[in-house]
Amino acid sequence: MPGPPIYVSRLVGLPLLDADGATVGRVADVLLGPSAASEPPRVLGFVVSVQRRRIFVGAGRIAEVDASGVRLAGGTVDLRHFRQRPGELLATSLLDRRIDGETLHDLALAPSATRARAWEVTSIALGSVGPLRRRRTHRVIGWQDATSLFDFGPIDREMARLREMHPSDQAAALRDVPLARRRQLAEGMEDQELADVLEELPETDQVVLLEGLEVERIAHVLEEMAPDDAADLLAEMPGDRRARLLAAMEPDEADPLRRLLLYAADTAGGLMTPEPLILQPTATVAEALARLRDPDLPPALAAQVFVVSPPTETPTGPYLGVVGFQQLLREPPSSEVGACLTDSPDPVGADLSEVGVAERLAAYNLLAVAVCDDAGRMLGAVSVDDVLDRTLPAGWRGRP
Repeated sequence: MPGPPIYVSRLVGLPLLDADGATVGRVADVLLGPSAASEPPRVLGFVVSVQRRRIFVGAGRIAEVDASGVRLAGGTVDLRHFRQRPGELLATSLLDRRIDGETLHDLALAPSATRARAWEVTSIALGSVGPLRRRRTHRVIGWQDATSLFDFGPIDREMARLREMHPSDQAAALRDVPLARRRQLAEGMEDQELADVLEELPETDQVVLLEGLEVERIAHVLEEMAPDDAADLLAEMPGDRRARLLAAMEPDEADPLRRLLLYAADTAGGLMTPEPLILQPTATVAEALARLRDPDLPPALAAQVFVVSPPTETPTGPYLGVVGFQQLLREPPSSEVGACLTDSPDPVGADLSEVGVAERLAAYNLLAVAVCDDAGRMLGAVSVDDVLDRTLPAGWRGRP
């Protein structure tokens, strides 16, 4: 059951807490998206003041909102300055608006009944302003009785419609609109949202869609993409533009892409991701299962843990083997993963053709296979979805 509503005026000023309860910053505003069809306006996230810097924290990162503050589900926050985009509205900008002779005092937010970790506008408090600008609330109306507040225009309505779609459906919808409109919509997307859509488009379409965006913006989007997809996109760009984008990215994000760009696109090295789940043999089964539960881990890579000698960052120490999640479920939580290794196919070399990788995955019914160099160090892993992207006929994404 959805929890009780909380008003925007009471949220502003509350602390943003990390998963351990430590204060990260203070809520400065709530970012809203336009209503779509009969759906209420949804909370896209929170604008937070951190050491005099206004940053954005997406609603999906939030575990709990109550009178004590806004609590993160885990992880770190992005400290880039917040920038409002088309299709977005700051909740505080609506306060004191006039509606049929009354003043809008507040917006009530409540958890969505249909989406996990989602909040939406449920009602609006109206009243008058008395002496010393004291607000007097006279009545509360449903958001449906003030829909004009959340109608931002045709582009923003289209943005709202896209936000309700799966990324593959978003990509299909974008292909059906003129290029100029497509770029407007791309400009209005959050970095993660645009990254997800780009991963569903052919690389040539990705390049066209990004033309006109600032180098810094594209660099941030590349940082949100899966490394192998980001490398494929960069490979389609002229060398000087590729160099500028890599220079604009964070070094720890750009370095793996530089390594991937060394390999031909139709080889295991060009297909692999450098960020599979890798543990050293002394890690426990409990730790491995906790890591596998990470919702950001792609399903094909969440089916197994690759085990290597330290270091565990690619290129790793010597590759030791792999443990499937079903095997982990059968082992005591305190067992070390190094003791759970099972017979598994040998890793593939970085120069193996994409067809050879597909044959290896099919022959052994694998969801992913390790890629190692001649010294036996793990460079990454190729998952079955990466191979499908390469081996399906050209233009398959555009088919109904």
